[in-house]
This record gives sequence, structure tokens and C-alpha cells, in this order.
Amino acid sequence: MPDIPFPSSLPRQYPAAVTLVRRATRGTAAAPAQTDLAAIEHWLLHEAGRDRDLLAFVESFIWRLVAAGMPLDRFSLHIGTLHPQLIGFSWNWAHADGICDEVQVANAANDSDSYRRNPLRLIFELGETVRCNPQSAEAQARFPLMNDLAPAGMTDYIALPLSGGGERNALTIATRQAGGFTDDQLARMRPLLRLFALHVERHTALRISDNALGAYLGSGAAAKVLAGTIRRGAGESIRAVIWVSDLRGFTDLSDRLDPTDLLSLLNAYFEVMAGAVLAQGGEVLKFIGDGLLAVFSPQQADGLATAARAALEAAHMAIAGLAAINDEPPEPLARVGGWRPLRAGIALHEGEVFFGNIGAPQRLDFTVIGSAVNEASRVEALHKTLKRPILVTDAVARHLDTPLDFLGAHALRGVAAPMAIFSPAKVAAE
Repeated sequence: MPDIPFPSSLPRQYPAAVTLVRRATRGTAAAPAQTDLAAIEHWLLHEAGRDRDLLAFVESFIWRLVAAGMPLDRFSLHIGTLHPQLIGFSWNWAHADGICDEVQVANAANDSDSYRRNPLRLIFELGETVRCNPQSAEAQARFPLMNDLAPAGMTDYIALPLSGGGERNALTIATRQAGGFTDDQLARMRPLLRLFALHVERHTALRISDNALGAYLGSGAAAKVLAGTIRRGAGESIRAVIWVSDLRGFTDLSDRLDPTDLLSLLNAYFEVMAGAVLAQGGEVLKFIGDGLLAVFSPQQADGLATAARAALEAAHMAIAGLAAINDEPPEPLARVGGWRPLRAGIALHEGEVFFGNIGAPQRLDFTVIGSAVNEASRVEALHKTLKRPILVTDAVARHLDTPLDFLGAHALRGVAAPMAIFSPAKVAAE
């Protein structure tokens, strides 16, 4: 995770592997107008622990140091995380524009030349502390980042491991002060940075838990678990639009493709399907073989009508995404033969479901159950005979104002009454 050369004026530009998550712009209002280092220590020991927002905490800490007379002109915090797509997060502050950005850093950043020649690499890989004058030719030759800091007038740059935070956590400070930071200033800041590190470690543990659970359970389920909904049977009944989908011809593909190629195929397929659900505010709950279970709930949308429209839009996005894969397969799928065309069946149904913890005392799952889920699964099975990629039940159709083709009322296994089935008029039959 490289230290990023963010400019000191708007607009800030970040590399492709770095995504802006949030931006804090309180400026000096984030801290008392007048303070001293003893007051900052008291705040860290007694009050800062109540802050649940790491961005707000970091911003407030920096401005308190400035208010206490510390000559900070640039500050960045870097923490690693446990996430399949991210190295970690960074918080970037500059005195010149008064902005503190929270950014997420993708895995690709570690493969870049900017990381290989970045001061933070020496911290993450060797545990070293780096201090240099950005104005010196030697520092600029060793660390290209210094070529960005020098024109901004920086005279001292320090990157150091964050005490107590592990090898993937670090912070940097820089100043324009003539001669750089004095020994006295650094000595006075050091105990505050150690207390700051303990708070960051607490926030980091919470963030890692949130990221890991979010990646495996989904953001909504993860939030409920972290909020304490962890007992078996704990949960709530909600009305939701249910998405059930699967990949057509998966059994045949499993028999013909090498396991590694099949994994590449499934990853590309689920990236499209789950990506469409998430893009429209749905909650991906489970991957079962080639199947996908998701919900669009009123809590994530403005009522069931909005949830139904979001689910249908996600279905259209997913079908279009599969068509794009068929036309231009991504790597490494482009090197695999015998799988095209990818086709999916998506069923959308609405009803009451239980959203919560189910399973054995030693092994729980956070999912949805109920007759509506079973009915959605039965509707999905009708794709084999109706040959339409998107099937919508009457319960969902009543919330939609888009043109739909009526495909008849169909008997479903285990369901007492036949169910009216529709399909979007603009989606061609298979």
C-alpha cells in the first residue's frame, strides 16, 4: 500500500487502484480553537474512545495537533485489512486545503512501481522508519514521492510503523517548517502518537471484522451480526423481493470443463450476477453451486415498489452482462473453450421471509427462509420450460409499471394454487 502523492488543492486525483470512500472538510472546526498537548492526551485517554468514526477521529486528532502548535502540513494513516480485493485503507490530510480523505486501496497497488519505490514498503516489509528531506536530490532519486512533496515546500518527511498496530499499519507526517521537525517537537508528539495508535488499532479490528463479514455474509447481514444479532433464531420477519437464479447447463459444463477453468467461469459469472444485485442495492445472501440467493428489502429501498424496480433493473443488468461476457470473454476465460454461451435464469418473487440466524449451535448461517423463498425457487425451475431468462411473479409484477408479457398461471410443486408468471417484454426468449 503506497503513500499516495495527493495534491494540496482541489481536485485531488488518485491512482486507478485507489478509490475515494469519504471526505471530511470540517477543517479547524474539527478541534478546539485553542489546546495544548496535555489537553490532547486527556482527550485521547478519556473522550476519543467514544468516537465510532475513524475518519472523524483522525481529522480531529490532526487539527488538535495543529491547534497545539505542531507544524504539520501533511499527514497520512495507512492500515491493512482482511478483504479479498483490498490491501487496506488510507486517510490523507493536507493543511493547505484542510481536507481529510478516506480512501480504499486495491490489491493492484502492491504490483505498481510506485509501491516498490515507496517509503511505506520499507515499513510493511522490513519494519523500518524512513525520514528524509523531500528537497534533497538523494531523497528524490530514492523515493519518487518526494518529487511531489518538494514543489509543495515540504522540508521533512517521516514514515514510521504505527506502534501496536501491526506491520501493515503506518503513518506519515511532513512539514514545511524551515529545517524540518525539531527534536523537541518529535519528542512531545511521540507519546500522543502511541495513544493515537491504540485507538487506530481498535478501529482497525472493527473494520477488519466488518470487511471480512461483509465479504462473506453481505453488508446487511454483517451489520446485524456485528450489532449483536448472533444467537440462533435471532432475526426478524420482513417483506422483501427475492432473487433466485442459476446458470443454465451447469451440470454439463461441470462434466466437460477442467476444475480450474470451471472456477474461472463461475467467478466471471458471479461477478456479473452478484455485481448487478449489489449495484441496485440488493443483498447477496448465498452462493449455492451455480445458484444465487439475494433479497431487495424495503430497508434497502424506499418501499416494496422501489425494491421491485431495483430487482428487475438488476436482472436486466445481469443478462446484459452475460451477453457481454459471451461477446468478449475476460481473462482467463478467453483462453477456455467450450462454455459459450453463458445463460442464466432469474426468478423474482415477493413475500414474507425470516432474515436471521439459522443452523446448529456450533455453526450458524445468516440467511432468509420462508415459503416465499421456496416459491421463488420453484419459479426459477420454470425457466427450463418457459425459455425466458427473467421470470416475475404476480406479487412482484403488481409493483412494476414496465411492460410485461403474461406467460400464464403455472402449478408449482408444493404450492397450493397456480401462480401467475410474467416476463419483461423487451427480453427475448432463449
